Amino acid sequence: MDVKIEQSWKVALAPEFGKPYFEQLVRFLHQEKAAGKVIYPPGSQIFRAFELTPLDQVKVVILGQDPYHNPGEAMGLSFSVPDGVRMPPSLRNIFAEIESDLGVRMSGRPNLENWARQGVLLLNSILTVEAGKAASHRGIGWQEFTDAVIRTLSERREGIVFLLWGNFAKAKAALIDPSRHHVLQAAHPSPLAGGAFFGCRHFSKTNQILVSEGKTPIDWQL
Repeated sequence: MDVKIEQSWKVALAPEFGKPYFEQLVRFLHQEKAAGKVIYPPGSQIFRAFELTPLDQVKVVILGQDPYHNPGEAMGLSFSVPDGVRMPPSLRNIFAEIESDLGVRMSGRPNLENWARQGVLLLNSILTVEAGKAASHRGIGWQEFTDAVIRTLSERREGIVFLLWGNFAKAKAALIDPSRHHVLQAAHPSPLAGGAFFGCRHFSKTNQILVSEGKTPIDWQL
């Protein structure tokens, strides 16, 4: 299968594409589409995070769970939705924390592509979902693939800041070498977490780390 993914990632992840789990994953997606099921995001955007943030440019990783399952929302970037789409509650809380943490005012634009172009890998653990059915593609192989992505970053790069929000993301800490990278953990920004995300100050902390390593900080303001 010719996976449409940015070249640096394609080379680094080449071993995964030939494994039985990945071939089964692709076969499953083709069968679901043939059966008339609607899958998000559109095929051209499944690997969007990798297209916008090549392997050698990753400075920060924000790990989400799976894509939004409502029409027009999923765009291949964790927590992000296209301009003109109503902002999801978790993203609204992320923006509120940025405003509090950095003393800036966010425009309310929910498209996070600008972060991705600055080196923020907006990675969902599961890269597809059936319309209207949250977490419906859990267990088809995506988590094995994205675990390999995290391990690849841990092994091939240094000084990346991993932002792990909520128990699902925190479980991925075991894949990251803490002697080579920085891991910041907090509650999930979902309103279901009862506001426990607020006050984590991950955005200023991330920039402090990047500056200390001689890297350009992220301009979080949108």
